[in-house]
Amino acid sequence: MKQRIITAIVAAAFFIPFVIYGRWPFALLVYAMATVALYELLRMGNQSFFSFGGLLSVLLLWLILFPSKYMHVIAQTGFSKLELVYMIVLLFLAYMVVTKNRFTFEQVGFHILSAIYIGIGFYYFIETRNAPDAGITYIFYALFLIWATDSGAYFVGRAFGKHKLWPEISPNKTVEGAFGGVLCAVIVAVLFFFYSNIGLGLGRLMVSTVVLSVFGQIGDLVESAYKRHYGVKDAGKILPGHGGILDRFDSLLFVLPLIHFLKMMAG
Repeated sequence: MKQRIITAIVAAAFFIPFVIYGRWPFALLVYAMATVALYELLRMGNQSFFSFGGLLSVLLLWLILFPSKYMHVIAQTGFSKLELVYMIVLLFLAYMVVTKNRFTFEQVGFHILSAIYIGIGFYYFIETRNAPDAGITYIFYALFLIWATDSGAYFVGRAFGKHKLWPEISPNKTVEGAFGGVLCAVIVAVLFFFYSNIGLGLGRLMVSTVVLSVFGQIGDLVESAYKRHYGVKDAGKILPGHGGILDRFDSLLFVLPLIHFLKMMAG
């Protein structure tokens, strides 16, 4: 626990200034974190990151991450972002043929889905921060919502947990803990309503927060599912006591896109 706390403090001290400043330093940091997360996921799936398939995955990831505010740069190529994404998909399939199925169709699917799953989640990290007016507020809202959900689920689950939530995926999580996590997230939302410029009515913010807290927990279960499938404890070791980038950002990969899909932000 001591190591987890020290790592969390050091990571926050490094990360928060980037969030506050935003702009290209924050985008570069997100690119770096997403690339490490892709490396972790490919490694778990026994796929080589340092290979032609790995290179295509990184290119696909970086393209998905490309911020919308700079989309005019892509437009100068004469192609849309979606068209370039599909070109990389075609390169994956062509590589499968060139290698005579040594790089299989299943591997193609794994690489592409990995890049999309990680890329879209981290893309909305950049898009949320770049949003006008309350962009930074929503970043901190998402972070505190997830921290509150995780902490509430842990402490309520330990104190009152009796019914297993999904033992085949994550044997320590309980139904009581899940409700406790949602309750703590709602408390955070109330604080943001009164003490920030989040710009939503209380009712809509409460409903959205419940949805986000639930899906944040689903994001955590998704990572537990593929870690259990591949027989690993942690996605990586870059954060002592916490694991890898995926271990820390699994919930955000669900929550940040949903903030936009729910049209919570005005920008």
